Amino acid sequence: MTEPPTLTEPTSLRGLLQYQEHAVVSRVLLKNKGGSVTVFAFDQGEALSEHTTPFDALLVVVEGEAEVDIDRTPHAVREGEAVLLPANRPHAVRAIRAFKMMLVMIKE
Repeated sequence: MTEPPTLTEPTSLRGLLQYQEHAVVSRVLLKNKGGSVTVFAFDQGEALSEHTTPFDALLVVVEGEAEVDIDRTPHAVREGEAVLLPANRPHAVRAIRAFKMMLVMIKE
C-alpha cells in the first residue's frame, strides 16, 4: 500500500493522479478520526454508483466535467466548482469527460 504524500510543499492536485482507461482511480491524501481528503481521477463515462454516507462531504472539481446526482437531481459541475454531498442523502458521480476531483469528508 502506497503511503499518502506528505504535501508539506505546494503540490498540483492535477498531477497527483493520472487517468486510467475505463477506470476510476483514487489516492488518499489525508485520513484521521476527523475525516479524510481523497483525490479521484475518472475516465470519461466512468462513475460511482448511487450510495449514501453517514458524513457530509465536499466535492471539489479539479479538472474536467461531471454530473453529480443528489437525491436523484442532476447537477453539472466543472473545474473550479464545488458541491456539498449531504450526509445520509443518496448521491452518485459520473464523468461527462475525463474528470478529477478532491473529496473532503468531515466526520466530526
